[in-house]
Amino acid sequence: MQLERDDLLKMYRLMLLARLLDERTWQLNRQGKAPFVISCQGHEAAQVGAAYALKPGKDWVVPYYRDLAVMLTIGFTPLDHMLGLLGRADDPNSGGRQMPSHYSHRKLNIVTHSSPTGSQVPHASGIGLAIKMRGDDAVVWTSFGEGTSSQGDVHEAMNLAGVYNLPVIFFCENNGYAISVPQKKQMGIENVADRAAGYGFPGVVVDGTDVIQVYEATAAAVERARRGEGPTLIEAKCLRLTAHSSDDNERTYRSPDELKAIRSQDPITRFTDYLMVEGILDEASQKRIREEVMAQINEATVMAERAPLPDPATLERHVYAEHEA
Repeated sequence: MQLERDDLLKMYRLMLLARLLDERTWQLNRQGKAPFVISCQGHEAAQVGAAYALKPGKDWVVPYYRDLAVMLTIGFTPLDHMLGLLGRADDPNSGGRQMPSHYSHRKLNIVTHSSPTGSQVPHASGIGLAIKMRGDDAVVWTSFGEGTSSQGDVHEAMNLAGVYNLPVIFFCENNGYAISVPQKKQMGIENVADRAAGYGFPGVVVDGTDVIQVYEATAAAVERARRGEGPTLIEAKCLRLTAHSSDDNERTYRSPDELKAIRSQDPITRFTDYLMVEGILDEASQKRIREEVMAQINEATVMAERAPLPDPATLERHVYAEHEA
């Protein structure tokens, strides 16, 4: 699909929504209202660009915990995210039972993952095998960090996808750190995408701060999968603008100079400048969009804080089989 002016503005709005909603979650965490935050800040371009190439409700998404912007692009609302963050009964992920950012949505074909990183990737290959057996033309998109890419789960999933030529897009969001461990201390290669050759399918490296470049690479991989030509590994070189999580202190392993340098490469600033130069965005429309997005977030926050908590009587639901008396 050729991106039009409206598409670019929608991408911009989604990136801004993800950023400002993410910032609100940190505020709630510091107020003691949200137990845990794992941020998407710096990944917005990669996530929106990738998800914009998918067909919500037709394609399958098996995300990881940092994928807030993916969820918003696929169809999650700010309220959906806030209900999960605060563990409310109407949380679409798990009814308030799962940790924040463990995404799931039946109607949108978003499949939940567990806290052990990488365990979602074999699920994606399994879904891809089911799609192929049914003869559908849907695809599966799954994401993970570069640290997770070194785990056996990821190797086995990619090997299976390569052997059976499955319609899976493996999307590595490489922000240079596996929590606090830099890439050079966890792998002997520069590009995770280089590993794809060992599984028999293409590996592509893209600039994860360029939403258009990520969209184009993902759209090509999606079309390739729909044609029955198999999987693709896309590695998006991203920036992590925050600590790994709300329980992490990145200043113990990242220098002030490094933190200042990555801020100068903020993907939202980059995309804003591009839209300004192209005449697609101006100061007035930028201000209007920001105000509209903040109104959404404020409304979602109030509604989620007022929403009921899960009924304690349902504690054992989905843990033990339920039998009528």
